[in-house]
Amino acid sequence: METQKITIFSDGSSLGNPGPGGWGAIIAFGKERVVELGGREPHTTNNRMELTAIRDALSFITNDPGDTDIHTDSAYTINGITKWHFGWEKSGWVTKEKTEVLNRDLWEEIIRFKKAREKKYKVIWNHVGGHVGVAGNERTDEIATSFARGESPNLFRGLFVDYPYRIYDTREDETKRTARRTSKTHSRAQAYSYVSMVSGKIVIHKTWAECEKRVKGTALAKFKKALSKEDEERIIASWQG
Repeated sequence: METQKITIFSDGSSLGNPGPGGWGAIIAFGKERVVELGGREPHTTNNRMELTAIRDALSFITNDPGDTDIHTDSAYTINGITKWHFGWEKSGWVTKEKTEVLNRDLWEEIIRFKKAREKKYKVIWNHVGGHVGVAGNERTDEIATSFARGESPNLFRGLFVDYPYRIYDTREDETKRTARRTSKTHSRAQAYSYVSMVSGKIVIHKTWAECEKRVKGTALAKFKKALSKEDEERIIASWQG
């Protein structure tokens, strides 16, 4: 009997970066069963949550046979596991800039799980677009963000036929992909101002440094860049509505 492939989706989130964080992972064992995992940390970074999701997913399948496909929207994770870690290990976990590699503890655990698994099975790393409609990525983002906000999302464990998300459909939604491109263009544009809202109070900032100081590490804070006076007024109106 042929061993079923294991598919993993993972994501991490940090509100404030650093700030309250959460992670989420989906593990699909062929078309038999699906397990969702997730958790939170009170003060962490996006990258640590991305790696924690991978680490815990690989740990969960330690005794499960099968080639493994891993999907993440984190370029940091993909580059680290497929390229950078070889140099880090040779250099004693020191970067080219002669600084210590961040998140070494998580990287070493992931590499250990990866090497152990590769003794018997293939492990394939796939980079997927974030927030572009890929079902597995959208769901893990939802799990991670919920935990980061201090919520307790319901995590699925059960038969594949009962799982409400199309885990094996990795096609991107064209509308969401276009919106994502527009958002990136917006993020590169020169700011007119920055608007933040903390505990219902809205403040307008002239620099990102001022805005960041107010929202960093604050759960449920909102902030947005305005490109014009009209854009600034539109943001405020949407939050007050």
